[in-house]
Amino acid sequence: MSGDGTRCVRGGGHGEHGVGEPVHRGPVLTSTFHLGRPEQAESGTDFYARADNPTWREYEAVVGDLDGGACTVFPSGMAAIAAVLRAFASTDRGVLLPADGYYVARALADEELAPLGVPVAYCPTAGDWASAIAEHRPGLVLLETPSNPGLEVCDITAIAEAADAAGAVVAVDNTTATPLGQRPLDLGADVVVASDTKALSGHGDLLVGHVSTAGPVHAERIRGFRTRGGAIAGPMETWLALRGLATLDLRLARQAENARAVAVALREAAAAGTVAVSDVRWPGLADDPSHAPASRQMRRWNGVLRFTLPDVHAVSEFLDRTTLVDSATSFGGTRTAADRRSRWGDAVPDGLVRLSCGIEDTDDLVADVLGALRA
Repeated sequence: MSGDGTRCVRGGGHGEHGVGEPVHRGPVLTSTFHLGRPEQAESGTDFYARADNPTWREYEAVVGDLDGGACTVFPSGMAAIAAVLRAFASTDRGVLLPADGYYVARALADEELAPLGVPVAYCPTAGDWASAIAEHRPGLVLLETPSNPGLEVCDITAIAEAADAAGAVVAVDNTTATPLGQRPLDLGADVVVASDTKALSGHGDLLVGHVSTAGPVHAERIRGFRTRGGAIAGPMETWLALRGLATLDLRLARQAENARAVAVALREAAAAGTVAVSDVRWPGLADDPSHAPASRQMRRWNGVLRFTLPDVHAVSEFLDRTTLVDSATSFGGTRTAADRRSRWGDAVPDGLVRLSCGIEDTDDLVADVLGALRA
């Protein structure tokens, strides 16, 4: 198997191009395709853009290769999660979700599925999933590891074994880790879902998501939900995501380097009493509570860490004084961004900050963050 960087740039199994053909294909911008004569049995691969598109297939081939499964692209991460929830949760057997996972996924389950009679239950990411599965007998188990924003980690393989024994489908939100950092399908999961708006496309300029499945039956079900529901990605956005994906390996390496340096610097400054920071978490640190399970199932680290400041005012002061940290709610981009998560309803301290390290020079970023906090 080729290395991560090679697969990001040249993955997907595309063959040689003919002389005079473009090296970089552009997006296919059409809603309709030529069908041929009515009496022809075959109308070609494409017939209508809600069903398929050549740009989708190119993107899906690369991402599916990275995930190790069959990929289906969606217009956003939440569209992808919604398809998974609606495809595999039912009134007979509901869904078990992480209590500390992405808040919009919880809202979708509580406000849309539960009123339709779908049982909805929760378990903390670092909690006892085997017991929760045995108690609730869900049809779908949705994991998010590392969790957002707490960066807690659960054992995908162990949970997949418990879910399989209960006849449940296991889906893993792999947005934070990315397929370079973690391959849940190899660990026993049935489905991977992600917001490619974040690290995969990586430039903070588009919305896109995907679902990858371990087998063709689940893939067909997910694609059917996309076609019937009309939650389709724009060809231009998909093409931009494919272009951004080419540098994922390089971006992830710098982001992880920056996250380690910032996390270590924050801990050292807090111990010295020069910054009012507590509870610095990054799974890549050897003494982080999530490090042991993460190191067993993750292939590499990423750029997202968290820390807690005394209160809302302290977060505001920090953001006012920094020059290299944007106040923004997304993560995984080229620019470092901070988000005070309690503003969105997460059950975390008011001063908890999720910091998504970008690809700035490491020394510059560390100096800027520490300088803003000390000021």
